Amino acid sequence: MRKTLFAKGAAAAAVTALALTACGSDGSGNDDGGKADDSPITWMSMLHTPVTPDADGPIQTALEEYTGQEFKMQWVPDASKEEKINSALASGQLADIVSLTVTDSTTVRQALKAGQFWDVEPFLKDFPNLAKIDPDTLNAAKLDGKLYGVPFQKIKTRYGVVVRQDWLDNLGLEAPHTIEDLEKVAVAFAKDDPDGNGKDDTTGFIDREESFLVGFRSLTGYFGAGDKFSVDDSGQVHAAFASDEFKQAMEWYRGVYEQGGVNQEFVTVQKQNQQDAIARGKGGIVVTGLFEAKNYMDLAQSADPKTPMKWALINDMTFDGQPHHIITDTGGGMGGWLALPKSEVKDEAEVKKVLGFIDKLMDEEPFGLMTNGVEGEHYSVDGDGVVTIEDQTAWEQEVQPYSSSRPSEKVVTYKSTKPYVDEANEKMAEQEPDAVINPTQSLTSETFDRQWSTIEDKAMDAYNRYLTGQIEMADYEAVVEDLRGQGLDDIEAEFTAAYAKVNG
Repeated sequence: MRKTLFAKGAAAAAVTALALTACGSDGSGNDDGGKADDSPITWMSMLHTPVTPDADGPIQTALEEYTGQEFKMQWVPDASKEEKINSALASGQLADIVSLTVTDSTTVRQALKAGQFWDVEPFLKDFPNLAKIDPDTLNAAKLDGKLYGVPFQKIKTRYGVVVRQDWLDNLGLEAPHTIEDLEKVAVAFAKDDPDGNGKDDTTGFIDREESFLVGFRSLTGYFGAGDKFSVDDSGQVHAAFASDEFKQAMEWYRGVYEQGGVNQEFVTVQKQNQQDAIARGKGGIVVTGLFEAKNYMDLAQSADPKTPMKWALINDMTFDGQPHHIITDTGGGMGGWLALPKSEVKDEAEVKKVLGFIDKLMDEEPFGLMTNGVEGEHYSVDGDGVVTIEDQTAWEQEVQPYSSSRPSEKVVTYKSTKPYVDEANEKMAEQEPDAVINPTQSLTSETFDRQWSTIEDKAMDAYNRYLTGQIEMADYEAVVEDLRGQGLDDIEAEFTAAYAKVNG
């Protein structure tokens, strides 16, 4: 990245803060692969910070200089994004680029499929960065076979198992890499005083109320379960929570729970409570994003600068000799769409102009600007390539608002001085080829849209009651059978038909 600020563009874009008024291109342009007219590109994007950045500030000015393109941001507060975006979609008051990040919104998906937005897939091959988007992410971003926007690219597989290394050392144990050894470690952490304080005050897994949807769901991938749904060899779609693999994982986890290896009150534990318990040394195993080890260290050190806490980051857990599988926690690396509405982007020349702008934002230099800022002003780099933010206030005000608008999070991985950050980044990238992705994510089922949340809640309640010993597996299976008559069978059938149509 350049060490000096780019020269200010001839005309800096004015921020249309928090507005949702239409502000499109003027419709002129030529079909030359992105070099259409010089009118500003408008961009409706989410704002995750309290303050709107200045359009004349260093980041937008530098991005305009690099891309050769003026642009105007229409910032939408993230807290109210669903309401604001739904209103904009209904009124047709959109921008040239609309960031659509609520991927499971029925309103958004219906708007995309209704023909309001360009299918951009035919154009991607003409742009060097867009042409290299991971095929899994592209497929995950499609709706019934069409790509109605450039997918926001995220790491596909961030989850793994983090284990207290210092507790392993205290008990003379090795880091577990199989489900069988993971159980042994969880029970030992619960029973063998791993912190050496002479008290019975530790457990293995620290789980929380979203276990069915988050931590345990990730564990089921090691057993061979699908990501919410799976497709068998005959093309039939099945709900993961009804599968033998999922139930096998439930039986295993209940066995660990009954031995004290899971916090007994997990069904009432909020995420904040979970984090606090980890920081206070109440549990030694968490199924979570591998990057969380760094955050746990920060929490523990804020309470006790001399904490002995150390973590093992495990990204290769297997069960019964099966190949390693890891369920994606980011929808196959798809964080939403950079969608181009036909009401604003009038023709193919304008499509290429806008896609050319997005493509350039995926170069290393603009990615660095939107991530770290300007070298010497917001951050510094040492001889080992480690990036350090030097002016946190300036970074939060001038850089952070743009970071969530980066078309890809995977352009460059910067080195860090923080413990576990580099290791987590490496291990998350290593396991991407083993990702298990929901095959129905890009498909349509009207019954799913209407009834899935209720069905999933009932399955989760049955899971919680089974884990805590209130019911047995036969009772859980009876709940699943009852759900089949409440829409589950229809959902599976509709997804099966949609899968066959797209893949036939």
